[in-house]
Amino acid sequence: MQVTAIIPQLRTADLPGSIAFYTGPLGMTLAFRLEDFYAGIQAGTQLFHLKRIDEPDPSIPFVRQGEHFHLYFDVADVDETAARLRGNGVPVLRAVHDTAWGTREFVIQDDQGHVLYFGGRRP
Repeated sequence: MQVTAIIPQLRTADLPGSIAFYTGPLGMTLAFRLEDFYAGIQAGTQLFHLKRIDEPDPSIPFVRQGEHFHLYFDVADVDETAARLRGNGVPVLRAVHDTAWGTREFVIQDDQGHVLYFGGRRP
């Protein structure tokens, strides 16, 4: 078996709002949209999907309470990315910090409350 990609899926109660969040302040690209039900978001060379559901994603409280994440974005320059997102009005849940495992990270949440980490290896 040759795996060519892994595509995660986030659930949203507001597909247009989530598309606007990822393509607006985060600067990603809408790859496709299937009516008001499903969409693909292009993040660099990576893709993830958004699926509309009727209720808030039940994983959100569990992820937040356990200090887990829904998506982790590996970026080239953590400090620049954090500054750009703050400048675009995105609230930061946890400021840029160095971890014990050799990364530099910061944490935000999307329009639905999904926890998003941005990080990279420390030089």
